[in-house]
Amino acid sequence: MYLLYLDDSGSVANPGEEYFVLGGVCVPENSVRWLSYEVEKLAERLNPTDPAQIEFHAAEIFSGRKGRVWGTLDREQRRGVIKDVLLTLRGANRDIVLFACAVHKASFPAEDPVKLAFEDLSSRFDLHLQRVSSGTYQERGMIVLDDSSYETSLQGLARSFRQQGNRWGSYLKGICEVPLFVDSRASRLIQLADHIAYAVFRRYNAGDLTYFNCVEGRFDQEGGTMHGLAHRTRSSPDCTCPACITRRLARVPQPDV
Repeated sequence: MYLLYLDDSGSVANPGEEYFVLGGVCVPENSVRWLSYEVEKLAERLNPTDPAQIEFHAAEIFSGRKGRVWGTLDREQRRGVIKDVLLTLRGANRDIVLFACAVHKASFPAEDPVKLAFEDLSSRFDLHLQRVSSGTYQERGMIVLDDSSYETSLQGLARSFRQQGNRWGSYLKGICEVPLFVDSRASRLIQLADHIAYAVFRRYNAGDLTYFNCVEGRFDQEGGTMHGLAHRTRSSPDCTCPACITRRLARVPQPDV
């Protein structure tokens, strides 16, 4: 069983933001406890007496606007905390991979970017499950999301994918249940997913690679193509982000050596 923890970054309704991002981390069930504890150790460092009071929410840490802990740290210290959360993946096994979808909102004015991103990532996750399956054994997966207002619509969307297929005519073969929604305060891996989504959001919305560079090599990939990162846009056909450029290179015939 693989669990894909997802969270969002960016506001669908905010006209000042060009992008909405859904992203997170895919973890085999036998690694969930280890990775959760890696994030928990950071909370223990910040608040040794009561680490449960520490919730890692990247946008709040970045701004320092909320919470007694973040308000006591200067700008560089807060940026360092965000990086430390992302760098918990540095010692992780290679079967722990990342997924994210950055949707350029103006490119799809008639579509809900949340649903667009979820459809994209659920399909990518399902293909990943097929690739890691062996022989006749089909690996199964579950999507875990931060509790949000999208609960009803995303559960219905996942159900329709399984029954009717997605827009590409594919069915979700490996995902075994509708998404599970949990309180981010109770899940260190949802908090890690929040940071991954934020790193991708900063990369596309602000051109800031500070956090994205911490995790770029962790996105699901095969044969030089970055499958785990999607850039959904119609405004930049020549985009050179790793998601776009590895797909273009995969379509170009390579010269004989």
